[in-house]
Amino acid sequence: MKKNKINKIILIIVGICILLPLLNLIIWSFTERWAWPDLLPQTYSLRALNEIFSRKEEMTKLFVSSIVLSMIVAMLSVIIGMMTARAFVFYDFKGKRQLYFVTILPFLIPATVFAMGIHVLFIKWGLSNSILGVIIVHLIYSLPYATRFLMDGTMAIGNKLEEQAKVLGANTFQAFTKVTLPILSPVILSSLSMSYIVSFSQYFLTLLIGGGKVKTFAIVMFPYLSGGNRNMASVYSLVFLGITLIIFSIFKIIVWKINKNINVNTDFYGI
Repeated sequence: MKKNKINKIILIIVGICILLPLLNLIIWSFTERWAWPDLLPQTYSLRALNEIFSRKEEMTKLFVSSIVLSMIVAMLSVIIGMMTARAFVFYDFKGKRQLYFVTILPFLIPATVFAMGIHVLFIKWGLSNSILGVIIVHLIYSLPYATRFLMDGTMAIGNKLEEQAKVLGANTFQAFTKVTLPILSPVILSSLSMSYIVSFSQYFLTLLIGGGKVKTFAIVMFPYLSGGNRNMASVYSLVFLGITLIIFSIFKIIVWKINKNINVNTDFYGI
């Protein structure tokens, strides 16, 4: 009983910590001036909302391009992360520890230091100021998250089920896609979501490598955040949150359908 009460209290505290900042953003979206120490805003305004709706076509293109770019990065992160995770978990090879250390280097190196160094290389390789360059640099920073999630999931389920499927006549590809992949779907969702949000929220790397030619939602939003324009910054933050929740909901529905199909198939065979 005591544990349940403690859990409820923790959940309430966490909920308050999430809802209060969100409420603050909503209020600031309709506020032009709110100075200390007044409890309520002095001046209300729809300026930020009107500006967003007046640029519907431009904003729609920006949303679509940002989502597509981040989805490409997320899917590449999951594909490469899956292969990397399986290699680290199931195989022993020379330089395994050193290679694993290389995969987590983006966690250790500050983004500003990394960006300045790789920018010089990208200029030499002709990748600077290009979408491909931005995708690659986002992939470098999101890949460690995907790899770490997928390694944990792969270690948890192992490869015994795949071996069983092969014994029953499945080839390697069938054993992976029909057995391992569906079971790993929740982990893949976590990897995909984390990689997506890392890419979607990336500002400095996008600005430096993209050279201002590759525009994403973070590039447009950040000047309002750093410039102290709380009215516009709050509206952009709420839009950012809304887009992210929609994308994550789509991911969740896809995984739910996959899991439902797994249950149907196992029930059919009496498992």
